[in-house]
Amino acid sequence: MSADPGALADPAAPVPLAAVEACAARLAAARTAVGRVILGQEAVVDQTLITLLSGGHALLVGLPGLGKSRLVETLAVVLGLAARRIQFTPDLMPPDIIGSEVLDDAEGRRAFRFVPGPVFCQLLMADEINRASPRTQSALLQAMQERRVSAGGTDHPLPQPFHVLATQNPIEQEGTYPLPEAQLDRFLLQIDVGYPEAAAERAMLLATTGPTEAVPEPVLDAPALQDAQRLLRLVPVGERVLAAILGLVRGARPETAADDMVTRCVAWGPGPRAAQALMLACRARALLDGRLAPSLDDVAALARPALRHRMAVSFAARAEGITAEAVIDRLVERLG
Repeated sequence: MSADPGALADPAAPVPLAAVEACAARLAAARTAVGRVILGQEAVVDQTLITLLSGGHALLVGLPGLGKSRLVETLAVVLGLAARRIQFTPDLMPPDIIGSEVLDDAEGRRAFRFVPGPVFCQLLMADEINRASPRTQSALLQAMQERRVSAGGTDHPLPQPFHVLATQNPIEQEGTYPLPEAQLDRFLLQIDVGYPEAAAERAMLLATTGPTEAVPEPVLDAPALQDAQRLLRLVPVGERVLAAILGLVRGARPETAADDMVTRCVAWGPGPRAAQALMLACRARALLDGRLAPSLDDVAALARPALRHRMAVSFAARAEGITAEAVIDRLVERLG
């Protein structure tokens, strides 16, 4: 599948070509810097960078020991972001995340003072987010969507930019609380982290068990990332790509699907936020690759990460071994 440079979806928006090319060069340097530390996870690195470039949050799903924590730490350094980590456990409470009010007794006057929690950062790692109770998980909802938290009737804005990279173990489910659909929808992409290839794992062994180990180096800073996020929204999208995104998302809904597999197997489909996420992610992937416009290849590559956590197959479909990924792949094949 290739791009069609025909009519643009937003022809009125100016396209600063020099700025786009300079931004693409800086992003390429950032990708290279991350790749020196994180070996054998190129797709995961790219999808995480796409998420941050799009201004969103990502859910990293993978077994322990695959470098998810290391990836977040590396990105924080390379992108110049102030990072915090929260280890989610069943006894974690909402104030442990957003902060709490304490009573101060200064100069004979008592007053409440808000003490910010670890969510007040630019890059938050929510480690094993499904191990906390739903009440605690929901404490992140307002922060993820509105970039602020409320305590004691007062709103407290979060630092900008603000991104959440949450991790989840896909196998060990004992003592966990599945994330509700409303919170899953807040994640721009669900990024599956798998085992590295043999050559990459060999290089990893040599690089991490010797006397020295590669350390990340800063390439960007928070203002530069915000500039890239603003520039991203000026990247033009062709009518064919826009139509493909709309067709893919609407085609995954049983109510509007033309495919019998969708109407038979999908319990509920992705909402408009899925189309928004896919549109931004396609623009980000193009910019990350140094291209001035996204193509149908970008839509196909990002369909799974953008849609699989925003839809569910029926019980009968699961009994037949049909997954959301299989439905998405079938729809992608029909993009042309």
